[in-house]
Amino acid sequence: MRDHREFRLDATRREVLSAAIAGAAALLLPRDVYAAEFRHLTHGAFDITVVSDGFLTLPAEILLPDATPEEREVILPRLGGDAQGAPLQTNIPLIRHGDDLILIDNGSGTHFQASAGKLAANLKTLGVEPEAITKVIFTHAHPDHSGATTTQDGKVLYPNAQYFVNEAEWNFWTDKDYETHMPAALHDFARGAQRDLFAVRDRLTMMKPGQEVVPGMSVIATSGHTPGHVSFELAGDGNLLITGDACTSDVIFLEHPAWHFGFDTDPDVALKNRQMLLDRAAGEKLKMLGYHWSYPGIGYAERKDGAYRFVRA
Repeated sequence: MRDHREFRLDATRREVLSAAIAGAAALLLPRDVYAAEFRHLTHGAFDITVVSDGFLTLPAEILLPDATPEEREVILPRLGGDAQGAPLQTNIPLIRHGDDLILIDNGSGTHFQASAGKLAANLKTLGVEPEAITKVIFTHAHPDHSGATTTQDGKVLYPNAQYFVNEAEWNFWTDKDYETHMPAALHDFARGAQRDLFAVRDRLTMMKPGQEVVPGMSVIATSGHTPGHVSFELAGDGNLLITGDACTSDVIFLEHPAWHFGFDTDPDVALKNRQMLLDRAAGEKLKMLGYHWSYPGIGYAERKDGAYRFVRA
């Protein structure tokens, strides 16, 4: 019998990877509107600008596999979608820390949907050339998070950067026998992860949860979405959690913390870790930055009626 995750992923994989998005918002902004269009904040020793990589559109079956048809009818329009699916933003932190200029994930590049892959152009709008990036730190190696590691012609896009990935993430995706060990629905993801990770293996540092990448930036274990998915906790006046895909939507999974997400490799582990993350964030009033949350994705989880509500920072 096929695993339910394999069926769910396989049923929509081709649709997601080939999606063409109409009406994309203009992301190349003149410098004189920078302050209004790019969210900037200072957190402790970290100077952060949230830069968009564009957006992705996912099918309803992936976003809301546990929802009833009636619940989908209510939630999908709130996300700006329709009965078939909805768009998700891609919020990438550009972080200045001392002499380092750091990206947490690097977006899709040319390797996912055409509505994404805007990060490099938006960085140039801010006056940041690819050569200026000193560190690229991956939450995980899905194509919308690591796909911009190389350009379309195979060159490393951020040529002076040191790269970081969780050791467990590397071990999972770089398995040479992945076609035997993984369900077929993950094979395209494995090929993409190997393309990205092998391209920078000579400058790649393995991380483990509990370590610091730079002083004050700790690696937090949030596996489940992928086996080695990690989030990052930045020290400051009340810590900041950069959550990656540990919680994919500020609407769906805060308001319905018992629901699964269709692209989680291990849905039950992902669900448990998402609930623990939200419970801690709400209890300690931690600020969060979500990769696929409504731009700029910065806010708090407040407890409400046995679930949470998102409060923008």
